[in-house]
Amino acid sequence: MTNDPRREAPLHRRTALSVTAALLAAAPLLTACGADARPGAAAVVGGQRIEVASLQAQVREVRTAQQASPQAAQLLQATGDLSREKLNSMIFDRIVEQVAKDHGVTASRAEIQRTRAQAAAQSGGVEQFETRLLQQQGIAPDEIDAAVRREILMTKVAEKLGATNTPEGDKKLTEVFTAASKALSIDVNPRYGTWDDAKIQLGAYDAPWIRQLTQDAPAIQS
Repeated sequence: MTNDPRREAPLHRRTALSVTAALLAAAPLLTACGADARPGAAAVVGGQRIEVASLQAQVREVRTAQQASPQAAQLLQATGDLSREKLNSMIFDRIVEQVAKDHGVTASRAEIQRTRAQAAAQSGGVEQFETRLLQQQGIAPDEIDAAVRREILMTKVAEKLGATNTPEGDKKLTEVFTAASKALSIDVNPRYGTWDDAKIQLGAYDAPWIRQLTQDAPAIQS
């Protein structure tokens, strides 16, 4: 396994991967989203708004967790675009939910808790697990359940599609997510860039969606 936690990895490698690893700072509020006036919206996905206030709340959660870390200065200095990173994640979550719904896939609370506990144990404990996610993924403790849920859903979708760990499997899974992205007609506030359906990410944000969860510890598994 590489020592670079930001290395791009294939979309289908569900159990060893997680959404994004970049760290960003809060962005100012704009009152327009796309060509239409949508005051307070960071993006509109499938006709549903992602409010700037909700985005900023996620940024604050990460900042609060960073400031409580012994590596606070290093983390804060390294995180220049947390608002864009979090918007990426919030949009992608809605795509995952849509794909899961389309394929009849769900994740129960018990599955989420079991998977989280297994990952924490494999990482050396809850504190170590939370620290790794904060440092390498910009995920605050309160956001871990959502990240675990995303992994479980993506794993189940890939299994249902028969998307194996091959170039063909990569292509099949990417096509499904791209189609869902297009169907949701994602419209992003220009402050954060534009959405790229083919890459399934903000066009102005140069980072792959799926990252290795940790450098050398076992990843979340379902």
